[in-house]
Amino acid sequence: MSSPVLSPSGASPHVEADIVARDDWVEAKLMRTFMRNGRPALHSASMVIPVLVVILYNDVNNLALLGWTIAAVVMTLARYRVITIYYRDYADTSAARLREFMSRYSWTWTLGAAIWGASMFLHFRKAPMYDQFIGLLILAGMAGFAVGAFSASQRCFLGYINGLAYSTLAAVIYSVGLERPFMGTVQTYSLVLLVLIYWTAIRSAGKRFHRGQRKTLELQYANATLIASLTEKTRVALEAVQTKDRFIASAAHDLRQPVHALGLYADWLRAEPELVAQIAPKIVQSTQAVNALFNSLFDLAKLDSGAVEPTWQPVDLPTLVCELELQYAPLAREKGLVLRTRVMPGVAESDPMLLRRLLGNLLSNAVRHTVKGGVLLAVRGGTDGPRVEIWDTGVGVAPEHQQAIFREFYRVAAHNGTEEGFGLGLSIVSRLCHTLKHRLTMDSRPGRGTVFRLYLESLGSTGVIFAEPPTDS
Repeated sequence: MSSPVLSPSGASPHVEADIVARDDWVEAKLMRTFMRNGRPALHSASMVIPVLVVILYNDVNNLALLGWTIAAVVMTLARYRVITIYYRDYADTSAARLREFMSRYSWTWTLGAAIWGASMFLHFRKAPMYDQFIGLLILAGMAGFAVGAFSASQRCFLGYINGLAYSTLAAVIYSVGLERPFMGTVQTYSLVLLVLIYWTAIRSAGKRFHRGQRKTLELQYANATLIASLTEKTRVALEAVQTKDRFIASAAHDLRQPVHALGLYADWLRAEPELVAQIAPKIVQSTQAVNALFNSLFDLAKLDSGAVEPTWQPVDLPTLVCELELQYAPLAREKGLVLRTRVMPGVAESDPMLLRRLLGNLLSNAVRHTVKGGVLLAVRGGTDGPRVEIWDTGVGVAPEHQQAIFREFYRVAAHNGTEEGFGLGLSIVSRLCHTLKHRLTMDSRPGRGTVFRLYLESLGSTGVIFAEPPTDS
């Protein structure tokens, strides 16, 4: 027994595809959550800018304050622009497009945070202690706020926190090491340690929050997938029950008529024994109808259960066509039709008995639904191998019925010949195509006829019945 094909990661391709689909869905959800929080967070930051300017005005270098304010406003407007681009071009797109957006614009969050951290250059060890406290409180609040607002995107969250921390530490180190070297107090050096501790704690909290959001979304995806799977299985089960009910009802209906006729003929024969020569053929005909129905039902049951295993061997196509002509030419003549054959030498690989049964059902169906003209059984060549074609000049099948005629007991109303059959022939053909893995196409025009094409070269592919007429002629 061959082992299943595994991907380099050790998982089967199907499982790996499910994991990729789940990860894409989760990533898309996280990025959309991040962007939903982006505009409210930006509104809050916009309102803090004038507050900080008012607090520091006349307590720091006003020219430096003006420069920082311009930088903060420009960066805020740039981030508003990025959010506008997102809602215009990316909000409802795929995970790949969202990743492209984040890759292109995530730097704006890092730069915006760095500009806010740079406010330390304005007031640290320059403004009154009260102003310094307010400035530090604003930066600490922005870092804490980022845990809830930005942690959905770990890339942007870490960029934002790192930008805030690096510029804050740069301001402190510049003041202590360059502006007024080694004039800091213990409190000043403790501030550096406090920033490092707070930075580490915020990063850790953001990562945990991100993992929690991801786990929640993965559970949502698993639940949604399970619900969809159960819904589909329920639908399939209900359809199977409905199909079974229709199948039983149709079988009972088709069986009732010949069995009822048998009862009538038996009563008639008992009442008038001298009419045995007239009644006996009718009894034989009804018995044959019952046997034909049971044989078809048994064939369907075996094909559906997988009990039929094809025996692959070379099939001589001219010999097969000759056998079919001998069997079905008399049936055609009885209806005043002509069964013609066109065959080219060739050999196909198939199960000869099942292939004969498949083509026989198609021929029987063609003869039954043809009133005048004839039927053509032809073997033609192609670039990929031979194909068997069965043409008739019958009533044809309208497009709306071309899929349904392959269902059990389906018969198109008001079609000549439908009253003679049980509606099982094409259903058996469909199952035989699937079992033999031969492809079957159909082209039909109401009032002009039908052609079925069986492609024997498609060995190893799934047998397909086309509902729509093919484009090739």
